[in-house]
Amino acid sequence: MKEISEKEFSDEVLNSGRVVLDFFSTECPPCEALASKFEDLSKIYGSDIKFLKIYRQQNRELAEKMGVKSSPTLLFFKDGKEIGERLTGGVKRSDIIHNLDLMLPDERQQEIKAQIKPSVSEFDVIILGAGPGGLTAGLYLCQSKVNTVLVDIALPGGQVSTTHEVSNYPGFIEPQAGYLLSHNMSEQTKMCGTVYKFAVDITKVDLVNKEIVIDEYETIRAKKIVIATGTTPNTTGASGEKALKGKGISYCATCDAKYFDNKEVVVIGGGNSAVEESDFISRFASKVTIVHQFDKFTANKKAQEKIFSNPKMNIIFNSEPRSFDKDGDKMVTEVENLIDGKRIKLVSDGVFIFIGMRPNIELFKDKLELDQWGYIKSDEDMRTSISDIYAIGDVISKKYRQITTAVADGTIAAMAIAKELN
Repeated sequence: MKEISEKEFSDEVLNSGRVVLDFFSTECPPCEALASKFEDLSKIYGSDIKFLKIYRQQNRELAEKMGVKSSPTLLFFKDGKEIGERLTGGVKRSDIIHNLDLMLPDERQQEIKAQIKPSVSEFDVIILGAGPGGLTAGLYLCQSKVNTVLVDIALPGGQVSTTHEVSNYPGFIEPQAGYLLSHNMSEQTKMCGTVYKFAVDITKVDLVNKEIVIDEYETIRAKKIVIATGTTPNTTGASGEKALKGKGISYCATCDAKYFDNKEVVVIGGGNSAVEESDFISRFASKVTIVHQFDKFTANKKAQEKIFSNPKMNIIFNSEPRSFDKDGDKMVTEVENLIDGKRIKLVSDGVFIFIGMRPNIELFKDKLELDQWGYIKSDEDMRTSISDIYAIGDVISKKYRQITTAVADGTIAAMAIAKELN
């Protein structure tokens, strides 16, 4: 593996056969998360493919010319032409391998994969999920001298990292950008000494034997496991939703309603969450338009009464969103009437989607005791129905799901675990 400059780009990349180039930056958590994977794969594929790195800040002109706008960004070249998919942000090992394989004959791919040797590492505690709860548990365990590894399929921070601003986290007078609050939590836990394995593929979770397999080749074993995998908002599936998440579309009224003072918003949904959150949003917004797929709300009667008596509410029944777009600072939501098929466009300052959440427990949902909504049951020390398995944060059965409650859960679990291990 070699670091190059812009002057060497033509010789080292365009005239060098098979090449993978990493545009990296300093003080860049995603770059740090990629570094070990990049180095490891260079040892495996290095005899067939050249692995290069280039410092983006010192080679801005080349980065701009190549259309590289974030760090890290991986580019793949074969005989001077870029191939495959550009990879950026939280880059997974499996995605890198997929692009590397595109450069090689099938037979050579198989030969290389046959050389990859499985590895095993052991810790006291595995934490699955690096949101506020997982990061807090990692911090407390590390400070208790408990050997801990944090594992996440994405980068640290959880949903907080995609939140515009957080104004209700204790200790900060001014609102904090969600990504910055997540970054500070992550850095504090990492500096303590907790081992990080981020942007990985979790291919197996064995709660009974307390081991997990990541990236298909590395087995991690521990004495205890903390599940902090959080939840994922249900999505509408309408075009534009994914791209505008955090850029006009929100899934948390407590987090973001305050930023729509005297503005107009659209709410998608008609259950308890949608109706109750619409009422909350109306404390700030000048107008709230609720779009619901059925001809009546499914929320409780008391919540409905508040909505129907609220002069700020505009309700559109029997309709679903078909697309989300932006026109300058305005959100444009195209809505289709499910009875006559007619479509209208709603222009607003923001969109909130409340069509339910789902706990991220696919890899082990049949192993644990769950509540009627599919969340993990835990006791006052965050223990689950399986010995030495704990669960914290939004993934557990509880009434309120906030950053502060996740942090509290992580604290409790870590203290209980540290007491047992020590």
